[in-house]
Amino acid sequence: MGRAFVYVILGGGVAAGYAALEFADRGVPPGELCIISEEPVAPYERPALSKGYLLPEAPARLPSFHTCVGANEERLTPKWYKERGIELVLGTRVKSTDVRRKTLLTATGETISYKFLIIATGARALQLEEFGVNGSDAENVCYLRNLADANRIVDVMQSCSGGNAVVIGGGYIGMECAASLVINKVNVTMVFPEAQCMARLFTPKIASFYEDYYVSKGVKFIKGTVLSSFDFDSNGKVTAVILRDGSRLPADMVVVGIGIRPNTTLFEGQLTLEKGAIKVNGRLQSSNSSVYAVGDVATFPVKLFGETRRLEHVDSARKSARHAVAAIMDPEKTGEYDYLPFFYSRVFTLSWQFYGDNAGEVIHFGDFSGSKFGAYWVSKGHLVGSFLEGGTKEDYEAIAKATRLRPVIDDLAMLETQGLGFALAVSQKPSTSPPVEISISTSTVVLEKPVYVWHATAGVVVAASVAAFAYWYGRRRRRIQLARHLYGTGFGRICVDFSQSPFAQTVLAERLWCYDPASWLSPSAYVQGLLLSRLGGGPGPSFGMTRTLTLNNRVPEPH
Repeated sequence: MGRAFVYVILGGGVAAGYAALEFADRGVPPGELCIISEEPVAPYERPALSKGYLLPEAPARLPSFHTCVGANEERLTPKWYKERGIELVLGTRVKSTDVRRKTLLTATGETISYKFLIIATGARALQLEEFGVNGSDAENVCYLRNLADANRIVDVMQSCSGGNAVVIGGGYIGMECAASLVINKVNVTMVFPEAQCMARLFTPKIASFYEDYYVSKGVKFIKGTVLSSFDFDSNGKVTAVILRDGSRLPADMVVVGIGIRPNTTLFEGQLTLEKGAIKVNGRLQSSNSSVYAVGDVATFPVKLFGETRRLEHVDSARKSARHAVAAIMDPEKTGEYDYLPFFYSRVFTLSWQFYGDNAGEVIHFGDFSGSKFGAYWVSKGHLVGSFLEGGTKEDYEAIAKATRLRPVIDDLAMLETQGLGFALAVSQKPSTSPPVEISISTSTVVLEKPVYVWHATAGVVVAASVAAFAYWYGRRRRRIQLARHLYGTGFGRICVDFSQSPFAQTVLAERLWCYDPASWLSPSAYVQGLLLSRLGGGPGPSFGMTRTLTLNNRVPEPH
């Protein structure tokens, strides 16, 4: 038993929803697209799980956060898919794949074939057992990756209001879950091995601001150590967290956020992997031309930095999914994926955004005791990364544009002084094209100085003007020679008509004694010798000329 589709999306997360919307926008016929997902619900916006879903009052619930509301697009409910003839195969696990035969085998024994496959399997949460700690199956130990995980956190959290929660990990999940737990009146202690929270992104100064803010909300931090084991009661429920140094933390619940691992198992040995994920090219195409990969499961070229990366963020999932669909359905008009890395978070009343790369020398700016501050990263003389807390929509747009432009930074002290004003000023300048890559045999030369659009335009104008002048000058010489000959035979006046290029006006004014160019009614000029008959004595045919000048029976010598 089996089914066949032209397009199959494997995975039911954020990327799947945005890919489906792009397919629909491009007019995919009913019955050609299928989405296979292990989850029992249609694709939804995962960021809601660590934010609105955990709120004690008016929490977010489906169908309110189905994709693609996170990008202010349509909300794709199951009805939306049905109306467009898009098959949702939910609650279904694919147990094997064969990319050569273009088939997927589900756990129920069904074979699904495709012409094009988009891998949107995302990633799974790392388990404590992978680090030698047992206890993930305890009822009050929670992870957060999907809707079932979020429901478990809600249930446990509501049962221990006023109790103690230990959050293992100081990254995205740890920080956002800790904030939600505090809002739900749970006492929170965060434990992580790094010297600061969000160590992969924040500088120590930025991290210090957020840690101080969390402390003001009652959160405790234990840094530089890790979980060693748990204490359990007779029912197998965790009662305490034991740290490597022997410290014991009482716990009514534990939330674990220690990283993720891309879901590539189905394709290992079939597709090229790099940096733990499926390697794709600038069109998000894998080593098999019929297979594309997007979101957390893809390692792709980041053109801005000239290297491949795997990015773990919802924005990358959304945009890579749409680009992959465009590359499949309209390959001739779809260029390479040109993504500006972007990360953001909202906790309590705080909100920050980051663009680019946190490499090189960092320059902080703004008031770290207030509500708006940020940082720039400068590498090899160029701005490569920008961070801002408490900005407006316009502020965030400005730092994003400035980071993409990669302006040259000559004075770090001046950059610090200008602060956000620098990005605002740069973003208001005319756009430039991105650095140009010139491939020479096996090496690549990057021209880091931007090429302004008007450079190319000016080149075209100059070339056209030179060609026009050469054409005009050749005709002029021939006509002057003819006029001189006719003049010698007794013909009368030479008339000049001005009706072609402004460039010619200047030349004529210098070479043909044109006395009043300001009075010309036509904006352009060319020379047309008109011979006046001796018999008629009047002007010959003008062929639409707007003004004629008599040159007193004299033809100037050619220069």
